[in-house]
Amino acid sequence: MARATKVAVVTGGNKGIGLEVVRGLCRKFDGDVILTARDEAKGHAAVERLVRESEVEPLFRQLDISNHGSIHRLSNFLLDTYGGLDILVNNAGVMYPMGRGEVEALSTQVRDTMRVNFWGCLDCCKVLFPHLRPGARVVNVTSMYCRSTLRECSPPLRAQLTDPHITMAQLEKLMTDFQRCADAGTNLVNGWPTFAYGVSKIGVTAMTQIQQQEMDQSGHKDDILINACCPGWCRTDIGGHGASKSAAQGADTPVYLSLLPPGTRSPRGALLSDRTIQKWG
Repeated sequence: MARATKVAVVTGGNKGIGLEVVRGLCRKFDGDVILTARDEAKGHAAVERLVRESEVEPLFRQLDISNHGSIHRLSNFLLDTYGGLDILVNNAGVMYPMGRGEVEALSTQVRDTMRVNFWGCLDCCKVLFPHLRPGARVVNVTSMYCRSTLRECSPPLRAQLTDPHITMAQLEKLMTDFQRCADAGTNLVNGWPTFAYGVSKIGVTAMTQIQQQEMDQSGHKDDILINACCPGWCRTDIGGHGASKSAAQGADTPVYLSLLPPGTRSPRGALLSDRTIQKWG
């Protein structure tokens, strides 16, 4: 029989911002916090670190968001154990180091990056959203690179990507087109930039807006909020050691959005940085 306990899931929770989001939720959320990671050994080590450093004890579940079966195994566990889901922080992501384009073909960079950052995040949402309970909070971790990368897109592409009425099917088609152009080496002539990470985060930010609209239009009046946030430039594997923020500082906005109180009307479907709504389109 499923427990009545509330539950939060953080993807990519074994290091960096994800680890600090787990730490913050363990301290502030009245429920179980599940740290997920692709690598089981690293996930268990992260739990041990949190117990040792902060005397908080999250649970661990293996999750590879680029693997549909892995997502379904987590989904089944949540249903069997809790009967639903209260907080989902989609933090897992990858980024090729700057300048790596000379080593890895653009098509490979795009495929690897999009598989995790966009398609993996979207798949997690598609599988887990039906289990969101009333009052649930979803946080999609994105980047302000979405704004600078958007400026590198052609005007027609910018208009499509920032159309307030864009549908998920249209967004998926655009992201597929980005991959197709990368495979063919025709990104620039078709109006796409070459920065895979930035385009993936355009996708995540636009996805968030669509998801909230779909939730609101579905007839469910369950106080479910879905927002995106940029943690800022943080000292993580992606941000590097010279970044201006610690990972703990970067985790502040994701934790804040995860714990928005019942009845909150705004933000919803928005992009935030430092707890402030940002214009990105």
